[in-house]
Amino acid sequence: MLDRSGWESQLLETGFLGIFLCPLWTLSRLPNYTPPSQIVIWGFRWLIFRIMLGAGLIKIRGDRCWRELTCMDYHYETQPVPNPLAYYMHRSPWWFHQFETLCNHFIELVVPFFIFMGRRMCIIHGILQILFQVVLIISGNLSFLNWLTIVPSIACFDDACLGFLFGSKEGCVKDQMLKIQAKEAAGQRLPLRYGCYVRRVVNVTFGLLITYLSIPVVLNLLNSRQVMNTSFNPLRIVNTYGAFGSITRERTEIIFQGTSSQDPNDPMAVWEEYEFKCKPGDLKRRPCLITPYHYRLDWLMWFAAFQTYEQNEWIIHLAGKLLASEEAALSLIAFNPFEGQAPPRWIRGEHFKYKFSQPGGKHASEGKWWIRKRIGPYFPPVNLQGLKKFYEARDWPYPKQN
Repeated sequence: MLDRSGWESQLLETGFLGIFLCPLWTLSRLPNYTPPSQIVIWGFRWLIFRIMLGAGLIKIRGDRCWRELTCMDYHYETQPVPNPLAYYMHRSPWWFHQFETLCNHFIELVVPFFIFMGRRMCIIHGILQILFQVVLIISGNLSFLNWLTIVPSIACFDDACLGFLFGSKEGCVKDQMLKIQAKEAAGQRLPLRYGCYVRRVVNVTFGLLITYLSIPVVLNLLNSRQVMNTSFNPLRIVNTYGAFGSITRERTEIIFQGTSSQDPNDPMAVWEEYEFKCKPGDLKRRPCLITPYHYRLDWLMWFAAFQTYEQNEWIIHLAGKLLASEEAALSLIAFNPFEGQAPPRWIRGEHFKYKFSQPGGKHASEGKWWIRKRIGPYFPPVNLQGLKKFYEARDWPYPKQN
């Protein structure tokens, strides 16, 4: 199943374009007869254009805090999985957050059009987009998304820009390229082979396909009811993108707790907390740094905290797996309070509001990165026997207790 963020669609489209970037029948680092097609290069540029413009438009049309320049007041604290730098960035002054938001709008709404304004502006576009992605990488844990977005940005540079990355020794790639360019400048072009004509036909066909599949994408970008991270074709090779169209003002977390008590309503019952690999839980645990890796479960827990467990039945499915101490489920958990002992009899979900502690403040001096306040129960205490009918009604395999 594709993630609702659309990253898999972006990975799929980037990989599809990569198929046509390199020649099929040679492993040469510099194939003389089959240079990269300009059609494919523009395919990558078209991809980064849609990614950035789609993200910018969905913000302007979405949450009004983007128009009021206040979204960054909340973003660092409420993003899916904050990292250590986000803890400090969150406390930046209001004017800096407004400056960040303006820069975001400039990068996503203005800079994409640089692609069509000649070589120099296209290069500037590539530089700005890569720098923007680097800033996002160091200020958040957005998985491989930002690294993946850098890939089509590289298509904004030509050989003259990237030549410094290669050595100039005799026989090296750069030396060979300079010789080929010198011959072309002198009018000495290599004769085309049969395979070159075949590849040209393939590239033109590829370009026509991308153009045709882009029609609904362009119409979506022009639509005031724009949707993001959507595919309009079963191939999923030309998609619409976007991110953070709305920003949450408060961070809430689901905390799984287990007890060995016979009665979950016993006020003397001791409830112990499970700790996930990256999402906030233990108040004294430093925010993690995982990019470009992706803890999908932690990410989905962030989404589920906005809703109810009835809207996210997989939460109860996970609770059943933990009640049975299934190894596959426990491998997704950083800390199991019942390790080396009998599994819990009951598991419940508690709903908390989380906020960053104030650097240098009372809570921070106690080693706490977070402070939290209980909202109430997220889902009631459940036991393995009581979940049997729940599992059967959904045709899920019933967990077997280890």
